[in-house]
Amino acid sequence: MLRFAGFELDQRRAELRSADGVAIKLRPKTFEMLRLFATSGGRVLSKQELMEAVWPNIHVGEDSLFQCIRELRTALGDERRQLIKLASGGGYLLATEVVDAPAVAEQTEGTRADPTGEVETRPPVELAAVPPRPPRALFGLSRQAMVATVAGLCLVVMGLAVAGPVLKPDLLFRRTPPRLVVMPIVDDSNDTRGAAMAAEVTARLTDGFAKVQNISVVAPRVAVAGGESSAASTASSDYELRGELQHGDQSWMLRARIIKTATGEVQSVVAASVTAEEIDAQLAQSRLVAGVGHVLARRLNEILEPSAARSRTAGASAGGDKVAVEQALASINQTTRERFGAAQTMLQKALTDDPDNVDLSVALSSLQMRGIQMVWFSPDEAVTVEAKANATLERASRLRPNSIPVLEAHCRFLSATNHFVESLVTCAKALSFDPWNGSALYLIGLGQVYLGRFDDALATFQQADRYDTPPASRWTWLLGAGMTYVLMGRYDEALPWIQRSIAITPGTGRSHFLLAAAYQRSGRFEEARAAIAEGLRLRPGTTRLSVWPPMKNASPVCIAAWERVVQAEVDAGLPER
Repeated sequence: MLRFAGFELDQRRAELRSADGVAIKLRPKTFEMLRLFATSGGRVLSKQELMEAVWPNIHVGEDSLFQCIRELRTALGDERRQLIKLASGGGYLLATEVVDAPAVAEQTEGTRADPTGEVETRPPVELAAVPPRPPRALFGLSRQAMVATVAGLCLVVMGLAVAGPVLKPDLLFRRTPPRLVVMPIVDDSNDTRGAAMAAEVTARLTDGFAKVQNISVVAPRVAVAGGESSAASTASSDYELRGELQHGDQSWMLRARIIKTATGEVQSVVAASVTAEEIDAQLAQSRLVAGVGHVLARRLNEILEPSAARSRTAGASAGGDKVAVEQALASINQTTRERFGAAQTMLQKALTDDPDNVDLSVALSSLQMRGIQMVWFSPDEAVTVEAKANATLERASRLRPNSIPVLEAHCRFLSATNHFVESLVTCAKALSFDPWNGSALYLIGLGQVYLGRFDDALATFQQADRYDTPPASRWTWLLGAGMTYVLMGRYDEALPWIQRSIAITPGTGRSHFLLAAAYQRSGRFEEARAAIAEGLRLRPGTTRLSVWPPMKNASPVCIAAWERVVQAEVDAGLPER
């Protein structure tokens, strides 16, 4: 038994308990990492050391490590990162005293332990005082009460029998989650690395879909000589994921599809590719899996969480609505003021024709939240838009609580209105249906920035970059990582991230001001002045006062860091007034 900071780590039972003795749920890998920290004697453990110990003989990316670190900090209430600390060399340590205490022996019959640890005796069970019951009582009820209870139960059963055909089955019984079997990815690469790559991709897909909240994942049985084939393991599944890995001259390509087991009908097909020469094997695996996993997870969500009833059901209308929503989402991800205005007009027109359409109203709210973040509404307009979006999203959340688009829109709303703690919760729920959702990761990282949790934010943005899905949003997490580096005072490291973001989406203006701050503090003054000039061209009239992002609910750590950034922008030539 190890004790530290008011917690107990019971190694024999593999259990973490709080000061009041309540067990805190941890995944096995997360518990193993905590055990390593607790038994390390306060030593710094490198990332490589942690990954090799927690995932022996398995190649995993740093995103798995960062997830365990985040889970540990949450379990320990370590929001300020005072227990699990990031060391200067990149490793981690448990920064508190750990006491090795003997585990309390199993209590024998007739004894119990009081809170002080003393053991006292108690009388045998058969001698314990039992209050007398009235004669002929069963379960503490009199004969008359029993008769009334049985009669009531009969009425309930009869009522369910009558209502059963009318009510939905999941209102009476808990529905078993649909089961997905991830079949081994077929190696069609003709490459010596292909078999190992295909096995890793299969494992990562299985791990990813195992995180999806509204399905269960079935591991396929491996075929053996003289035994049943792996196809036999799919008989009890609802859906199958099958795919092939190919290797061209300079790239890896993964093709995958979701199949409905009962009918053999293909529900979704997707392909993802990465340039093999530019990235290492682990990053290639991560991006291949995310590229197909992101699309397939969203398709499964559409199947399992269908849209609420619409006022019109004609096929042409549904197709037009889908196009409008997709174009609006593209405008959210690659935002310019002109694209924003065109998308808003298109959605408003579609809603005029179909005012009860939940998909259209959610897409409009999500788009307008982006407009609030980019300060493209006047203050009065922003108040009106925010109130209407709030009402829209509350209604949508009641109708479709597990819908990815609804959760994303609500997450964006909470982030745009500076409700950062709530946004972390909602964005995490979105990730529970699509673990490769880079847009949700970006918004989580943004919340962590404003809460002053810069290390966590940087890890989140970097994880989004490892997934790189959806590609249209990549400028956001690139800018997020650059911004975080600037806030941390690591200006040289910030530059390539901000430059990559501007190369994708050059028209935001704010990115150029941030780039100017990084240049200024890196001693590259001419480039800093040029970046300020470009920012002022894109956002004329910007001054020291207006360049600040909204600071409502931001932590003092974040406000102080932004003060330093804005001062660097002023030093580079941003007007004071």
